[in-house]
Amino acid sequence: MKEVMELIERTSKVVVMGHVMPDGDCVSSVLSLAVGLERLGKIVEAVIDSKIPYVFEKMPFVQKISSEMKISPELLIVVDSSSPDRLGRYATLPESVPTIVIDHHSTNSCFGWKNWIDSSFAATAQMVFRLNKLLGVPYDPDLATVNYLGIATDTGFFRHSNTDTRVFEDVYELSKLGANAHFVAKELLENKRFEQYKLFAEVLSRLQTVLDGKIAYSFIDYETYERYGCTDEDSSGFVGELRALRGVEVAVLFMEYPKGKVHVSLRSKDWFDVSKVALHFGGGGHPRAAGVTLEGVKLLEFMEKMLEYLKEVFTLEAKVAHEGQEALERDVLGG
Repeated sequence: MKEVMELIERTSKVVVMGHVMPDGDCVSSVLSLAVGLERLGKIVEAVIDSKIPYVFEKMPFVQKISSEMKISPELLIVVDSSSPDRLGRYATLPESVPTIVIDHHSTNSCFGWKNWIDSSFAATAQMVFRLNKLLGVPYDPDLATVNYLGIATDTGFFRHSNTDTRVFEDVYELSKLGANAHFVAKELLENKRFEQYKLFAEVLSRLQTVLDGKIAYSFIDYETYERYGCTDEDSSGFVGELRALRGVEVAVLFMEYPKGKVHVSLRSKDWFDVSKVALHFGGGGHPRAAGVTLEGVKLLEFMEKMLEYLKEVFTLEAKVAHEGQEALERDVLGG
């Protein structure tokens, strides 16, 4: 982190970049760091090679994000991105520009000149918060709110297992700085389009479970998105609803948008590491939340292929866990 700070302090033109299909932590981390560095007198550009989902359109500073890199940076900082392919058309990083990667994904490939990777953080936004404070960035309610956004969303609004003491300490500090928690919750959780409910009805009509209800899955093909006038951003959060089913440990949602591009969201509830499955197919993420994006594959064919692998790995790990628990109980009883 000291080396990261030194690189930042001796440069004046910086591009802060996030991943395609940006979520709350990506938007939050890009904006919090870009605005923070601006307040230190640097020329900064915030870049994400994707359309920003409409739920973020009222967030402070969101208009600063551009899909185009217009300046020639002295430093490139990539946040919340586990590999270069997550950067869209900027996947081939300029070799002549120093690159810093700041991320909390355990599957990060460490593709920067300097890599600050720490999977113990629930959100990259927490890492940015610490960096900003050490650099002396002044906070006001707007910056506190946008920094809070990433922590709230990547913890599922403090419902996920990554919600630890440090999370509450950070949001407490940000709330003292003026973060508007109600505003963030309202924009993210109570801002759905009518068409989204129609789309979700299709997801529910296709919902299947396997392995005695331990795995739930569904899919949305491109034609279904088109039928309801929706895009992939409208299906954000659907996989979490599938995971909420009683008895389900793993939920998977297969999505095709645009045509020929398949994205898979995987979520687990208590113990199964979905990042291992995602990594097997070229994706990545966290133990409880991971994803894969592929082009040129057929949705239903890939769905069958991934489900077969998932069932195989799940069955094996469930057996190992069960045998381990039985051995532990024998030791306890024997003792």
